Amino acid sequence: MQIIAQYGDIFIILACLFGFFMAWGVGANDVANAMGTSVGSRAITIKQAILIAVIFEFLGAWLAGGEVTNTIRKGIIDPELLQDDPQLLVYGMLSALLAAGTWLLIASMKGWPVSTTHSIVGAIVGFAVAGLGAATVDWNAVGTIAASWVVSPLLAGTVGFVLFKSIHHLVFEAQNPLAAAKRYLPAYVFMVGFVVAMVTMTKGLKHVGLTLSFAQSLMLSLILGLVLMGIGFVMERRVVYVKSNEDHFGYANVERAFAVLMIFTACAMAFAHGSNDVANAVGPLAAVISVVQSGGEVGGAALVPWWVLVLGGGGIVVGLVTYGHKVIATVGTGITELTPSRGFAATLAAATTVVLASGTGLPISTTHTLVGAVLGVGLARGMTALNLRVIGTIAMSWLITLPAGAGLAILFFFMFKGMFG
Repeated sequence: MQIIAQYGDIFIILACLFGFFMAWGVGANDVANAMGTSVGSRAITIKQAILIAVIFEFLGAWLAGGEVTNTIRKGIIDPELLQDDPQLLVYGMLSALLAAGTWLLIASMKGWPVSTTHSIVGAIVGFAVAGLGAATVDWNAVGTIAASWVVSPLLAGTVGFVLFKSIHHLVFEAQNPLAAAKRYLPAYVFMVGFVVAMVTMTKGLKHVGLTLSFAQSLMLSLILGLVLMGIGFVMERRVVYVKSNEDHFGYANVERAFAVLMIFTACAMAFAHGSNDVANAVGPLAAVISVVQSGGEVGGAALVPWWVLVLGGGGIVVGLVTYGHKVIATVGTGITELTPSRGFAATLAAATTVVLASGTGLPISTTHTLVGAVLGVGLARGMTALNLRVIGTIAMSWLITLPAGAGLAILFFFMFKGMFG
């Protein structure tokens, strides 16, 4: 208690700096989930992607980033164990933010798309083992998170594979692909509207005070999907298709139609991502502020001040602008060659998987989900369409994320303990 009273202001300043650093890492690495496929398929340019992400990631983080965030992420450790030594929680959360941020910096420099959630989870496990002992960690929770490494890419890959095969069969293999696109595109517009609304309602709006049940979200999303389908019908009649002697089947026009859909999915995925993943940076930061302001009282949840969400949103934006292009390039062009129709299938597959996971309570990583979806779409064209060397590097970076976060957190934990005693 005495240490917290003595160094309280320093702890809050450090937590804000490290929280911003962690949010920077989220922007530099994780925003590729929302933007990689859109840029890789050339539906939008890198500048347009950054502009869309800056607006929608920040809005998601600020508007729907959370009034209440669990201080101990994913229930990995019991906060009651820290009642006698609240300063250990402060050291732990500071070291977790610094460790996760450092690992995300390394991964972003290399262009590896790693999970920000797994980075912070690994860091918290590391501090818990170092500060409280291995017995205090809920290894079942850690095991469930580790299982998502396999579950989320497999699920998203399967959905992506099926979606792309359906587009290929219904549209590109038709006698008149352009006429087929006009016929089936409203149905895909409905799917986009429905799935993206579900993503936003189940992931994005859970902290705004809108306590919608899964059934209510489902009903509202169906209505929104039907409304968008109607708009799709109207817009389709106004689209001017370009005729070209070199493009007898009108494939370019078909891809142009899918490119328009991709802009919409990119905006909504960025919003849902900003609202969901800002918690990785502001959760531990809110925990430190809560402990310091309450004079050493350790609670299970902490109220997140509005300026902390602005700090998190700002960090995400700065990270994206300064370093996001590297991971965007890996996801968008490194794994397989994407066109707007393939990118659309991958983005929609990732969004669908996020919805399924939200509805069933399955903990998944948005990074693993999107990479899995891109893999599935690539696989639909055969193994030769995939860059196996890049895939191997990504798999290796996933495997070392948890231990890297844990190792760095242990190092920083003892450093802070030594500094403040």
